[in-house]
Amino acid sequence: MIFPQSRTELALEIGIYTFAETTADPLTGQIISSAQRLRDLMEEIELADQVGLDVYGVGEHHRPEFAVSSPAVVLAAAAMRTKRIRLTSAVTVLSSDDPVRVFQDFATVDLLSEGRAEIMAGRGSFIESFPLFGYDLGDYDELFAEKLDLLLKLRESERVTWHGKHRPALDDLGVYPRPFQREIPIWVAVGGTPASVVRAATLGLPMALAIIGGAPERFVPLITLYRESVRRAGRDEATLPVSINSHVWIADDSRQAADEFWPSYADVMSRIGRERGWPPTTRGQYEVLRSPRGSLLVGSPQEVIDKMLHEHELFGNERFMAQLTVGSMPHDRVMHAIELLGTVVAPAVRHAIPNSTTSDAPVEARQA
Repeated sequence: MIFPQSRTELALEIGIYTFAETTADPLTGQIISSAQRLRDLMEEIELADQVGLDVYGVGEHHRPEFAVSSPAVVLAAAAMRTKRIRLTSAVTVLSSDDPVRVFQDFATVDLLSEGRAEIMAGRGSFIESFPLFGYDLGDYDELFAEKLDLLLKLRESERVTWHGKHRPALDDLGVYPRPFQREIPIWVAVGGTPASVVRAATLGLPMALAIIGGAPERFVPLITLYRESVRRAGRDEATLPVSINSHVWIADDSRQAADEFWPSYADVMSRIGRERGWPPTTRGQYEVLRSPRGSLLVGSPQEVIDKMLHEHELFGNERFMAQLTVGSMPHDRVMHAIELLGTVVAPAVRHAIPNSTTSDAPVEARQA
């Protein structure tokens, strides 16, 4: 992707990302098979493309409640069913992967999609991949830094000489295939660690910030730190976009959205909380997060429009990525939420942002 010369010239890109959960439906106890979840996911990505959304991301996990351990394989399949939507990992757990294979896999996605592939590199929020692939969690940060360095060198040059601690050296070796784009965009995903923010800025990489709790306002200092670090590194701030990634659910009206999203959200967040020593999620906390200044974009189309615009005012972000499911949700409702995001929310948000891509949609949401 070649980014415009000025941030103010950028349209706000709006996309979706998913972890392709196969958790039990908290109301019925039914568990969807991985095969069915992947078939549904293909339909969801195809619809996102058809309704004009800009990006679709697929996460990497190595746990029984997720259907995707290899985002590139899924994105390659999606490349053959879509025409314009960009396809990214969300995230690639680079610390426990081989950068050569990551580059080759996403170069292949890029060729199949004729230049629509991206990589969102991160350290991941779970640790299962480290023992699975023989890595020591004690090397957590060092692994990511070293492998990101190699991935960037692979992107820059067809033949690479590189030496590191955690992977065999490359001595003037060629890495193929080369992508359709001159350079595959590589984003760094961060969850709130200042050192990760500074690293992305210093390397001149766009940053994706996940906001999944609390008030969005408290993340403003991280975006400020990123842009200040970009300038201190002598890099062009205008060419380094920021993405805000948040939990989102949209239904025809506010109460319907709240009631639909709550069971799976509570189930997932409480289960993760048990693993990490957090208290269970309550309905009261959920409603606070759903309020106008909370981090959950869960509600009617107009409520989601208002909150997306509020976050844009805070961050000046060039991309917004909606994690549209947290836990398993019925496929037909997911499809309806994608339709609302693409045909109602996205046009209204773009229309309301100065110098963004405009449409004929008014800022007030049309009736679905």
